[in-house]
Amino acid sequence: MASRLLSFSALVPNVLRRATRPCAGAADASLVSRVRAEDPTAFREMFDRHAPAVWRFLGDLVDDSFADEGLQECFVRAFAGMGQLREDTRLQSWLYGIARNVALEHLRARRRDRPAGARELSLDSDDAQALFPPTDEALSPETLLLGRETEALMTKALARLSDDRRAALLMRVDGGLSYEEIAQAMSWTIPKVKNEIHRARMQLRADLLAMHGGGS
Repeated sequence: MASRLLSFSALVPNVLRRATRPCAGAADASLVSRVRAEDPTAFREMFDRHAPAVWRFLGDLVDDSFADEGLQECFVRAFAGMGQLREDTRLQSWLYGIARNVALEHLRARRRDRPAGARELSLDSDDAQALFPPTDEALSPETLLLGRETEALMTKALARLSDDRRAALLMRVDGGLSYEEIAQAMSWTIPKVKNEIHRARMQLRADLLAMHGGGS
């Protein structure tokens, strides 16, 4: 594992911490063809185009301390699986699907190793009042997430979602994936994607409103 990660270490620049959304569409379709044809420059181009968004997704789904290692493992698996790509594969959703699996494996292992009595992150009202002072403005979880406002509080709120529900919401809100792309990444039906994202948004909104003094 370590030797494989080292081979990708040079591909993880600090710019990943300023992640932006990748371009897609026709450019990705062309890139898939080149990857399938084993073009020697295609994999590096795929990394440069999609790694920032995948890194950010992993950081949000797990935490920043895992993001570098998770990103490297994700692209190790992507490299090994290039031969399975089809012409109609959407690279972004394919990579998000790999990243989701890498993250969930890590989370399961971490929970197995957690000492007895240790708790998951939970919303703390004292922390919330310090990080998220009362305001009359309407709360929007989407706006908070995209704007990176009150990041520590949002991290705690996201941690209360199930792993899969959190992954789907992040793909939609932070990654900008369509419902169809999320369905491909998660191996879900489109109705299930819509339902899970709706439930995630409602749970986030309820948690934030409750902490804000506006919930029941």
